[in-house]
Amino acid sequence: MSDAAPAEDLHDAEHWRAGLYALIGRLFFEGPDSVLLAQLRVNASGGEGAEDTPLGLAWQQLVSASASADVVALQHEHAMLFVGVGKTPVTPFTSAYVPGVSPERHLLLLKQQLEQWGLASDAASTMPADHISGVCDTLRHLILRNESVVAQKNFFEKFIYSQGIAFCKKLIAAAPSHFYIEVAQFTQVFLAVEREGFDMISLPT
Repeated sequence: MSDAAPAEDLHDAEHWRAGLYALIGRLFFEGPDSVLLAQLRVNASGGEGAEDTPLGLAWQQLVSASASADVVALQHEHAMLFVGVGKTPVTPFTSAYVPGVSPERHLLLLKQQLEQWGLASDAASTMPADHISGVCDTLRHLILRNESVVAQKNFFEKFIYSQGIAFCKKLIAAAPSHFYIEVAQFTQVFLAVEREGFDMISLPT
């Protein structure tokens, strides 16, 4: 994907949003390493998420889960959940969670949108466009390059929210350990907060 545009023009809240999309994408792309777990423990405040808000509470639960997490065990769990040969317990590809539209059609629409923005993955990319990490990374890029909030909302509504919620629900039902359940629950709350913010924006008809 292309590099993000001038970050210095962004408000702190936008950096925070972009950072959370990056974190969620990273956790679903591969199991966390010791550096990432340490960063979670250090950033225990969760940025703008006050402890008495749903997002703040979900953040604290994720941080708590990271405190006792074992790197090898989490990387093994990630592989078992998302990467195994054949059918995995939980598919991370969002095209699988779109009712009434074939995965192929949804993926085509996603790729067409990415091409319009110059964000299409190159042939060497290891991340399919419809991977949950891929769509999170796309929204992160839109934020960091100051793309309009209307464009962000359009992408969020078409390619992230409903698919992400369905993915998280399936993961919560399937995850064998405390950590990835907490990742999924945090993601659900974050997506709900994002939707509330986007709902205050009127799209052109």
